[in-house]
Amino acid sequence: MSTMPPLNRSQTLERLSADPAVSVLIVGAGINGAGLFRDLALQGVDVLIVDKQDFCAGASAAPSRLIHGGLKYLESGEFRLVAQSTRERNLLLRNAPHVVHPLRTAMPTHSWLGGIWPSIQRFFGRPAKLDDRGILISELGLTLYDFFGRQFRSMPRHSVMFGRKVHRSLPGIRRDVRALHTYYDAAITQAERLGYELIDDGCRAHRGAMALNHVTLTGADGDSVSFEDESGRCFNVRPQVIVNAGGAWIDGINRLLGLGTQHIGGTKGGHLIVDAPALRRQLDGRMIYFGTPDGRICLIYPFMDHVLVGATDIRCTDPDQAVCDDDERDYMLEAVRYLFPEVPIEPGQVRYRYSGVRPLPCSDVTDPGQISRDHAIVEDRIHGWPVLSLVGGKWTTFRGFAEEVSDELLARLGRRRAIDTRQLAIGGGRDYPRDMAAREAWLERVTVLCLGDRRRAIALLERYGSRGEMVARHCEEAAEGQRRLKSLDDYRVGEIDFVCRHERVEHLADVLFRRLPIALSARLDAAVIDEVASLCAGALGWTEARRRQEVAATRQIATRHGVSLAPATQAQTTDAEAAS
Repeated sequence: MSTMPPLNRSQTLERLSADPAVSVLIVGAGINGAGLFRDLALQGVDVLIVDKQDFCAGASAAPSRLIHGGLKYLESGEFRLVAQSTRERNLLLRNAPHVVHPLRTAMPTHSWLGGIWPSIQRFFGRPAKLDDRGILISELGLTLYDFFGRQFRSMPRHSVMFGRKVHRSLPGIRRDVRALHTYYDAAITQAERLGYELIDDGCRAHRGAMALNHVTLTGADGDSVSFEDESGRCFNVRPQVIVNAGGAWIDGINRLLGLGTQHIGGTKGGHLIVDAPALRRQLDGRMIYFGTPDGRICLIYPFMDHVLVGATDIRCTDPDQAVCDDDERDYMLEAVRYLFPEVPIEPGQVRYRYSGVRPLPCSDVTDPGQISRDHAIVEDRIHGWPVLSLVGGKWTTFRGFAEEVSDELLARLGRRRAIDTRQLAIGGGRDYPRDMAAREAWLERVTVLCLGDRRRAIALLERYGSRGEMVARHCEEAAEGQRRLKSLDDYRVGEIDFVCRHERVEHLADVLFRRLPIALSARLDAAVIDEVASLCAGALGWTEARRRQEVAATRQIATRHGVSLAPATQAQTTDAEAAS
């Protein structure tokens, strides 16, 4: 591990200007790219990761926020994927306990024998509509699920209740629900933060590991790959191997490199954050995983004082245009009404919505839900370089996928693995207080830094894991660091300052949508945008014109997520037009 601080943005650009050679270039800093970057850095490989947006800003910021074994993959006989997914789920519960938590999950069933024949058809690769997973097929599936999840197990096995017990547990559920199976998966509260922490871990592990967000790939020739940052500064990179981890953008990136590929056939997944107190009370901390009459799988679970509803599965050819539209919103709300016909839920209760394009392999199957969620490494060559495209994958299995790709690259580079990542903590999961005594000691220590405010210390532990102590110390030392934000009273001035100065922030949206769960918790409004923008400007040295430009750009992003904001001022509108 390096004892020197990681290179910042300016130092990275200076280093590349002086010596553009790197062993591995990773294009795309979503979860696949970030996981691979960390793994290679830990092995001492000189690696550069770049992204045209922020770290984990594409589809990796738009998942169902589940870390799960993939129960439905059993129907298609993908036993290896289920075994890997359940193992990786269990490892993430250990390695990232600050953001990955057990999630009790309930699966309602309407009959004893439903779904048996369609499940057999799906197992043998034939299309079949599965609108009812009955008690017997569910019991069989969950027994297998428990078996595959036995490695590193930390959660209970499944159980089932029948009849009146079901309706006492969920009074608003449909009257024809006959049984309720309960099993355990996991949820990730801040996927974007974990993605950033992987990047940060990599940069701290090895001085030759470098990361740049908000830079655009402009082309490649026989000698180097060219990029341009937002200021117009151009730079070149001479890699030995290129890894295309662009997700839904993989084919577009390959075209810029000079390759004509058709590896990706992505589907759009929309999600809602809904203010539904009555539904949240009934859920009682559980996720409901259920099938709809048209054969789709939907899920509902409590999330940051609201309810998360998902997900759609729609073909999408342009990931830059992926938004959760009104039709998707209405479809998901209707699915909730189907299962809970007496619980009020209307479009006006949707506080935030998001959508991302899954980087699935190109496929001609009729039902997008039947496309495999497994991952693959596809190799092409251009200008003598091997270009490895990372197709597929999902949040749960990113570490295992990264390990596979890293081992392939190490072999090509003539190196051997130095560090096993299976039980290596990530970011704020390192030195995380895992038992009550350790937690109490951590809270007691950090409460002192928070001027005796224990609730504040708890919030920092939940938000940053063990790194919350660094944030608390920065708040204690920074000017006005302990002052509450007027628009967000559980955040402090010093906290925003810390994130801006130490977490590779380039834009206001990086803070509001990814480093912190402000937008995701449905707390984004005009006052929040304006106040946080002013704090970012102070930390990052923005001019007033730049601050207004950032506010205008962020308002546009918020609108795409269905956030209701007051009309922009004339100055903001003018700046937005100038920026575009």
